[in-house]
Amino acid sequence: MSDNEIVKEVLRELKKNEFNAYYAQNGDEARKLVLEMIPEGASVGIGGSLTIRNLGLVEALRQKGYKIYDHWDETLTPEELKQTFRNQRTCDVFLCSTNAITRDGQLINLDGSGNRVSSMIFGPQKIIVVAGINKIVENVEQGIHRVKNVVAPENYRRRNSPAPCAKTGHCIDCRPPAKQCRALVILEARPRISADFNVVLVGEELGI
Repeated sequence: MSDNEIVKEVLRELKKNEFNAYYAQNGDEARKLVLEMIPEGASVGIGGSLTIRNLGLVEALRQKGYKIYDHWDETLTPEELKQTFRNQRTCDVFLCSTNAITRDGQLINLDGSGNRVSSMIFGPQKIIVVAGINKIVENVEQGIHRVKNVVAPENYRRRNSPAPCAKTGHCIDCRPPAKQCRALVILEARPRISADFNVVLVGEELGI
């Protein structure tokens, strides 16, 4: 099956699982599509995502005057950081990526604190997930393997985390307190109360 056929299959399966599924050929098209999907004056929570930031969406939203809840903002005090996480749960729009998308349309995500996965499941009025085609995997087992042996080591290395995989480059099934991967969530279908759940699949590699 060609890459184009696989993308069509994933989009079809996402729709069967009641996600609103869209395709953008490249990052520029994805950025334009996402900005069109966000209502004027909406508050926007930003999940921890290189994809979202590399697309320039945070800067674009700020320039347009949106209220942004971004926990990667290094100017936040510890208390402001906690409040930002809370605000992401109640914002109008939550914008993030996903660690893996299976060919049968399931989303796989692994968090340390659970702020991203909880906001994807319940709270915001609209969820927008943006993911490059590099996130597509065959099945859930491959998705979990990708998260633990590709995504997590690279993320923890970038953040100078004490997680052992930051040094080994692969999962060694560590335990607390060194363990950073703590909340694994598989969305087999759209959460029932999240009627406006959108997945934008981009036809190029984005993020990790």
